[in-house]
Amino acid sequence: MFPERFSTLPEYAFPRLRALLDAHAPGGEPIAMTIGEPKHDFPPWITDILQDTAGEFSKYPVNEGSEELRQAITDWIGRRYGVSLDAETNVMALCGTREGLYNAMMALCPETKGGKKPKVLIPNPFYQVYMVAALSVGADPVFLPATRETGFLPDLDAVSPKVLDDTAVVYLCSPSNPQGAVATKDYWAHLMALAEKHDFKIFADECYSEIYRDKRPVGALTVAQEVGADPERVVLFNSLSKRSNLPGLRSGLVASGAETIKRMKTLRNYAGSPLPMPLQRVAEKVWAEETHVTENRALYQEKYVLADDILNGVSGYQGPEAGFFLWLPVKDGEEAALKLWKETGVRVLPGAYLGRDGDDENPGKPYIRAALVAPKNQTAQGLTLLRDCLYD
Repeated sequence: MFPERFSTLPEYAFPRLRALLDAHAPGGEPIAMTIGEPKHDFPPWITDILQDTAGEFSKYPVNEGSEELRQAITDWIGRRYGVSLDAETNVMALCGTREGLYNAMMALCPETKGGKKPKVLIPNPFYQVYMVAALSVGADPVFLPATRETGFLPDLDAVSPKVLDDTAVVYLCSPSNPQGAVATKDYWAHLMALAEKHDFKIFADECYSEIYRDKRPVGALTVAQEVGADPERVVLFNSLSKRSNLPGLRSGLVASGAETIKRMKTLRNYAGSPLPMPLQRVAEKVWAEETHVTENRALYQEKYVLADDILNGVSGYQGPEAGFFLWLPVKDGEEAALKLWKETGVRVLPGAYLGRDGDDENPGKPYIRAALVAPKNQTAQGLTLLRDCLYD
């Protein structure tokens, strides 16, 4: 016997991509532009910290994060968002944000709302853990189109009051994955007003917040403080994966009101997967240091300009405001990805693999996602091949 709630899950994006492409020989030297795995250097002093603290692998790690790590996270939130939090009651360390985005649903989503199964609102396309988390708690995921017409963020005014009344949680990623759109202060404030009126929580996924073109994205916690939102309404997630080129460190954070964090800590005591202590020691120092973040952002800013120059003549091209993905219009994402692979060796992700069918067609179908994570020369080569193959 198996649970029915997962019976309709599609194959995950990357096994699906391998099934699409791997039976075919690449048309050139392979260039990977699929996964958001940063290829820039991480700070070199990290290896010294690991060596100095390796003895702590013999200790069970602190479940919610060491006192020093939680303080480093709290200090970073103060510098980045202008919000003063308590390291003991308002933050918790995560083993990557995917774990937190999933377990927050387990800890915080009620079994019913108004006597009915709760709804979870999810941008479409989206980071796939949102949907699986909703299904895991028996909630109904509701997919909100995030299209060019809506500014690549959900149109909040298009959601009916009845659906909002039934909603327990709204996931919002800003800067968004895959489109690189940024929620404005007014957008966040409007969402928070709806959360207060209809009584739901906001899970703010801000993992791409430190990679941007010109203007630093406003954070949900900043807006929550400015509008006087209930601290328990907004749950912030961020990590070192993109900010510091450390996806393998698996260091993330969650921050919210004291009761929210208390409930997440309680669940984590039973089912958590804490970061090993030497990795927590690394994370302490990385959250506290900004020079490498500025240097990393400058590299991505160079690649924004590169992409704009190479794809300037492509109809419908829109460079991202932030993050490191290009969301490129095509007729059919799967057909385009397969053609590109067979003719050039460039590997991209069909947009439909990041979306779900809603009332209309999957909004990701007429797109491909290309990651700007490789070195600049390889990125330029990949984008030039992509342009010449799909758009000329």
